[in-house]
Amino acid sequence: MINTRNDIIDNTDSKNDSLPRRPFMIFIYDFFLSLYVLAIRVYGTVNKKAGKWIEGRKDWKENYSRILNQDEKRIWFHCSSVGEYEQAKPVIEALKQQYPSFKIVVTFFSPSGFEACKKTHLVDYILYLPPDSNHNARVFIHIIKPSLTVFVKYEFWYHYLAELKKQKIPAILVSGAFRPEQPFFKWYGGLFRDMLSCFSFFFLQDEQSAKELNKTGIIQNITVSGDTRYDRVAVIAKNSAPLPTIDNFKGANKIFIAGSSWPADEEVINACLPVLPAYWKLIIAPHETDPSRIRKIQKLFGNQSILYSDLDAENTGFDKRVLIINNIGLLSRLYACGDIAFVGGGFYKGGIHNILEPAVFGVPVIFGPVFEKFVEAKEMASLGIVFPIHDKEECLTIIKKLINDETYMQSIHNSLLSFMKQHTGATNSILSVISSRKWLD
Repeated sequence: MINTRNDIIDNTDSKNDSLPRRPFMIFIYDFFLSLYVLAIRVYGTVNKKAGKWIEGRKDWKENYSRILNQDEKRIWFHCSSVGEYEQAKPVIEALKQQYPSFKIVVTFFSPSGFEACKKTHLVDYILYLPPDSNHNARVFIHIIKPSLTVFVKYEFWYHYLAELKKQKIPAILVSGAFRPEQPFFKWYGGLFRDMLSCFSFFFLQDEQSAKELNKTGIIQNITVSGDTRYDRVAVIAKNSAPLPTIDNFKGANKIFIAGSSWPADEEVINACLPVLPAYWKLIIAPHETDPSRIRKIQKLFGNQSILYSDLDAENTGFDKRVLIINNIGLLSRLYACGDIAFVGGGFYKGGIHNILEPAVFGVPVIFGPVFEKFVEAKEMASLGIVFPIHDKEECLTIIKKLINDETYMQSIHNSLLSFMKQHTGATNSILSVISSRKWLD
């Protein structure tokens, strides 16, 4: 889905390289950010994840200067965590193919993103983003020396963006999504609007995001190109390898698969399980797979469950009804084996996880009520091809309709496949603009 506006111009050559002076607002921004960093440092003494956040940034100036070859040309991607990295992947792959002389640097804010992606061969450097400050931004960008910077979806850092603008380094936002309740569009959001003015180009997920930006006076350098995750999951689906162990567990049965689940999701799923006919099995791939979480899931589902690691090649355990996936890296391929999917996270503030992963296989998707931040979920729900629910009763109603009406189930399957195909193409749009602007020539 490409909808490129024709009135776009390049702001990177503008003579106005400085931002409005807002000393009080910058002071407040720096003050609260310093409190946040202090809180993580304290929490890091007792929490493993927070400890990694601190340890990963220790001596970053010396470490980054040492590992980066200063003769290289580089493109810098910043991702908040794993989900944003998945959105970045199609663009990274395309850039590496079109501009092979450039090295790719990816920074993360979250330890979960860094840990999940640090072994990838797709990028050349994976680093933690130092805390945002005027000094850190100036030193970090001096070390990285990016020819182009790509921010993914959200997470805007004032000093980094201001320094990029000052140095006339083009910065683009890909798969951007904006909502009226964000601070950019509030009376107090002057500093946040300043951040928006630092971008050379916005690649947005939907027209609503473009309308919100228009309200701030940004009416150029905008392309409604869609979400790069559509391109990503399309590639995953095309290259999805079979999982013989899962196929053996499934047998002639149907599979209800719960992906990226949290405890509240699992409570709903457990309540629905008795309603499923005997020829339906359940696979649970929780969002977190640490031993304590896995034990709690085992306790919830009892003797009818077995761990993926305990399945025996001689068919021991394949008669169980519930399979608990206790490792990572399988979920996107697991969805190919599913007949109905429940995507977790929708009963929590952060909202749902990736519903495109099952949708690309035409698998009907159920999820909790917190999904308003997700453009794809809102659009698909409005079309009636995915199913947000508030409680187990609503979940049961949807499940019964799907399993008792094969014609309806098939229509949802076909509609999802059609929808997913129509929404690919964001990566090509991004590469076209980068090429036309000659940012990397």
